[in-house]
Formats: sequence, structure tokens, C-alpha cells
Amino acid sequence: MNIHPVVNYFLKGLLLVVPIGLTIYIISAMVVWIDNLIPIKIPGIGILTVLLVTTGVGYIANTIIAKPAIETLNSWIKRIPLAGFIYTSINDLVDAFVGDKKRFDQPVLVPLDEKGEILKPGFITQTDLEEIGLPGKVSVYMPHSYNFSGNLIIIEKSRIILLKGKNTEIMKYIVSGGVSGKIEIK
Repeated sequence: MNIHPVVNYFLKGLLLVVPIGLTIYIISAMVVWIDNLIPIKIPGIGILTVLLVTTGVGYIANTIIAKPAIETLNSWIKRIPLAGFIYTSINDLVDAFVGDKKRFDQPVLVPLDEKGEILKPGFITQTDLEEIGLPGKVSVYMPHSYNFSGNLIIIEKSRIILLKGKNTEIMKYIVSGGVSGKIEIK
């Protein structure tokens, strides 16, 4: 099927304009939203304030004096029925990516069929499930492409295939539906 050259140029233009335009729009919308959190109307002051306050909180939280207070605050929040569930889920997710207990550091392929021909990439989140009565099994989080969701499965440790490479590249590969990033078998 032949496409008229003008239509072809338009489609190629879309490939450039849409990703750049949406990226600029999303980033600028986030900056404006954050700026509106601060009542002072100086462009960029909101984002600067958020960055400075977050860095300051991180610095203070790293001191010996603040650590017990933070642990106490965490335990109080966790006791509140709905707030505790939301807080713990968000805290664990953020900690999995940037905290001391990084969880998405062991990428794997999981066979989905008996022959092992259909494989799905994911990340081991727990290496030993004996404590919950599942010895020899691991839990693997498998993110969905183009989404902030995924599935958690439990599988025999011997059935997974370890991957090598940077975790960020592997996550990019999964989330982009295999279009970006790359994976390699160890």
C-alpha cells in the first residue's frame, strides 16, 4: 500500500512531535502543580522548595537523633487502619527502588508454559519463602508494560532464568513492552 508522501511526512513528524510534546507537557504540568503548592508566585520556587525540603529532611533523617523519632512515627502511622496500609505500601515501593533494601536488583525470566518456550521477565522480590510454608520457592514481581501495575507470582527457584544487565535497562525493557532497553541471560 502506497502512502501519499505528505501523509508519510506527517506520520514521521508525529513520531518526533508527540513524544517530545508530551514529555514537555507532562514535566511542565508537574512543575506548575508543584509551584502552586507554594503561595509565592515566582516560577520554579515550588520545585526548588520541594527539592530543598526533601534533601533537608533526608539529611536530618540520617542523624542519630532523628532515627528513633522516625521509627516511632513510622510505627504510629502503620497502626492506623487505612492510612497504615497506604503508607506501608508506598513506603515499601519507594524503598524497593531507592532505599537501602533495593528489591528490584535480581532480574529473571519466568517460564509460563511447560516447555519453557514462553518467558516473562520480572524481578525476584523474596528469595526464600520457607517462613510462609513455601520452601524452595521465590516471589517474582512482573511489571506490566506501559503501566504502573504488575503481577506477583510464586515459583520454584529452579525454574527461573537469571538475567544480567543494569536493572534500569531491564525495567525499561519490560515497561516499554520490549521496545526500549535490553536484557541478556546470565
